[in-house]
Amino acid sequence: MLLEVKVPVLAESIADARVLEWHKQPGDRLGRGEHLTDLETDKVTLEITAPEAGMLKEVYKKTGETALSQEVLAVIDTAHQVEQPADKGSSTPKPAAVPRRVSEEAPSEDVTPLSPAVRRLVTEHALDPKTIPARAKSGRITKQDVLTYIEAKDTGLVPPPARQKDALADPDAGQRPTKRVAMSRLRLRVAERLLAAQRENAILTTFNEINMQPIMALRERYRAAFESRHGARLGFMGFFCKAAVSALKKFPIVNASIDGSDVVYHDYYDLGIAVSSERGLVVPVLRDVDRLGFAQIEIAVKEFADKARDAKLGIDELSGGTFTITNGGVFGSLLSTPIINPPQSAILGMHRIQDRPVAEEGQVVIRSMMYVALSYDHRIIDGREAVQFLVTIKQHIEDPARILIEV
Repeated sequence: MLLEVKVPVLAESIADARVLEWHKQPGDRLGRGEHLTDLETDKVTLEITAPEAGMLKEVYKKTGETALSQEVLAVIDTAHQVEQPADKGSSTPKPAAVPRRVSEEAPSEDVTPLSPAVRRLVTEHALDPKTIPARAKSGRITKQDVLTYIEAKDTGLVPPPARQKDALADPDAGQRPTKRVAMSRLRLRVAERLLAAQRENAILTTFNEINMQPIMALRERYRAAFESRHGARLGFMGFFCKAAVSALKKFPIVNASIDGSDVVYHDYYDLGIAVSSERGLVVPVLRDVDRLGFAQIEIAVKEFADKARDAKLGIDELSGGTFTITNGGVFGSLLSTPIINPPQSAILGMHRIQDRPVAEEGQVVIRSMMYVALSYDHRIIDGREAVQFLVTIKQHIEDPARILIEV
C-alpha cells in the first residue's frame, strides 16, 4: 500500500514552507514516527515524521524546494515493514532483519560523504568533488562551495584556496576570507515584516523611566515562597504583563489595530512576548493574560523560551496577539526604540536595570532604574494617550498594590 506524506495544514499567514535536509533517502526502510525531514516556515520549523512503517519509495520535494499546504512530500510503501523489537515476555522468534539498501558503489574511506544537495549539483555539472575546495574545518563540501566553484569555473577564474593559518597573520596573503550564508526563512520574514512596519505605519516612540526598587524588594521578600508553591521563578515579566493589561483597559486604543479604513478594538488581551532564539526573534502569544495569575504567566514565558530554543513552537502559538512586550534588558540594552509588530499598534520595550542617582524629596539617592519605551502607530494613537499609557505602566510597577486593587 502506498501512503502519501503531506505538508501539514499551514496557517493562513504562512504561504509556504521550505524543505530542509532529508534524513532518509528513497529505498530506506523506516519505522512509524521516524524523522524524515523538517519544513522551515517564516515562523516555525515543522518536524515531518513517518505516519506508518515501511519503505521510503519516492521523494517529490528535494532539499531547498518550496512546498505548499497539503502538498505531497514523499510516498511510503507500507508493504515493506521495518523490523520491530519483540516483547521480552514473548516467545515468538525474532524475524530476520531486513538489510538496509546500500549504494551500488561504496565511497572510499578518504572521500568525505556528500549531502543530497551537493551530490545533485556535482552530478548535474559533471564535477569531480576532489577538485572542489572545502572551506569548512571538517573538510566537508557544502552547497555554497560547489556554487562558488561553478561560478569561478564559468568566469574562467580559479577558485580561491581554502583559508590557511598564515592568512590570518598576513592579510595580504591571498584573498581575504569571507563566508556567504543564505538567510533562513524566519530571518527573511522578520526582515520583510520590519521593513513593512516602518513603511506602512507612522511609528513614534515615547520614553519614561521606572524605579524598580519596590518590585525588586517584593520579589526578594516572596521569591522563596513563590518558587516553593508554584515551582516557577518570580520574574519581572509577570508584573509588566499585569501592568500592561491594566494600562490597556484604561487606554483601549493601544490594544486596537487598523483594518483598512476601520479601527478594530479588541476586548481581550493576548500579549506577544518577544523571545530570542538561534534562528531569530519569535513572538509567541500569551492568551487572555487578564485571566492569568503571576505563576501561570511566568511558567508560560519559560515554556516559550524553551520551545523557541528547541524550535518546537507551534503555528497557533505564534498567531494573533493584540500587544507585544520585548525585553532587551536581558542582553544589556539600556535604551532602544522597538518596532511594532503588525497588525498591532504598539509595543512596550523593557531595558536593563541600572543603579542611578535620582532626586527624591530634594535629596540625591541611588535607585535601581529601568528605561521603558512605547513605540506606537501615530495614525490612531495620539501622543497624549501614548504618554499616559506609559505613565500608567510606571505607576503600577512603582506601586505594585495598584495591580492588586486595579486602580
